[in-house]
Amino acid sequence: MLAILASCQSVSKKIDEKTEKEKISLSKWLNQTETELKTAFGNPDKVEFKDNSRNRYYVYMTKKLKIKCERKFEINQNNMVVGFSSKNCF
Repeated sequence: MLAILASCQSVSKKIDEKTEKEKISLSKWLNQTETELKTAFGNPDKVEFKDNSRNRYYVYMTKKLKIKCERKFEINQNNMVVGFSSKNCF
């Protein structure tokens, strides 16, 4: 039983480490231009618009081992990256 618990903690720690690396990697895109983002990632899989906001969200989807990764970048009206989020990208 202890071996299973230790194994789960080890997996959780690795996921946390990968998530932190992803956050650091994506934070480098803050204050970069939309053009630079598209040069690196290509055209987004979809573009979303939120109510009451002039910003748009570029969504990039990938799949690894049947796990869907979603990276979302917020682009302001000046075509600059002002935010990001990441789900299941580790």
